[in-house]
Amino acid sequence: MKFTILTIFPEMFAPLQESILKRAQEAGLIKIEILNFRDYAESKHKNVDDVPYGGGRGMVLKPEPIFRAVRSLEKTAGRRKTILLSPQGRVFDQKAATRLTNYDELVFLCGHYEGFDERIRTLVDEEISLGDFVLTGGELAAMVVIDSVARLIPGVLGKEESSVHDSHSQGFLEYPQYTRPPEFEGMPVPEILLSGHHAKIKEWRRKESLRRTFLRRPDLWAKAVFELGDYQVLEELVQEHPEIALFREKWEHLKPQPKRIRKKTSFNSLEDRKNTC
Repeated sequence: MKFTILTIFPEMFAPLQESILKRAQEAGLIKIEILNFRDYAESKHKNVDDVPYGGGRGMVLKPEPIFRAVRSLEKTAGRRKTILLSPQGRVFDQKAATRLTNYDELVFLCGHYEGFDERIRTLVDEEISLGDFVLTGGELAAMVVIDSVARLIPGVLGKEESSVHDSHSQGFLEYPQYTRPPEFEGMPVPEILLSGHHAKIKEWRRKESLRRTFLRRPDLWAKAVFELGDYQVLEELVQEHPEIALFREKWEHLKPQPKRIRKKTSFNSLEDRKNTC
């Protein structure tokens, strides 16, 4: 998968050449290309911004160099999506990250200064925001989106299941994690994790994931869709957090049904068998 970044501050993207993303590029799993808007400015001083019409504070990115930069991109046989990082965009989440993995190339336009000429919006397919706050530019937001999408590409994390159990990947927060030593400053690792009983450990992790989501992210809990095997752990959580019972209707349909016992027909004699035919 290819990530193309259009910016006036290419040096800001140095972190993309470290750690997991660096290894992914070396392995040929992803490609990152960075273009500088200033290389497409025709003025003597390579200006990419100007004062806004109608007055106002700050400077606004000019359309000409950005249009030239976008039009300079090589044509691709695959699916390409051009994204503008903007506070006015759709809030980015895990579902959006998963959706964006369906493209062969993502192109990011990183605004800066006070904003950008409105006509630049005609170049993009989608606008993305990280949330209801404002950054100094789109560069940091672009890096967040790239990191989030890239780690979902098969092979980037090494093990395919690595991203499956992340917080938000299944609509719930991730369960608590522990490593050595088994006790640190009076804080022990839960005994179940040291037991080697994989089925019990899996059940404990699911329970703690549900508990953490309920306590920390009620907004996610309100949208939760539970699995068939969640009924027992949810009922246990009700005993520990009675307020969870208010949501019982969300998992009541998962209650295991008692098995029906089929009555066996007995025949007292050979004559009885004949009469039933």
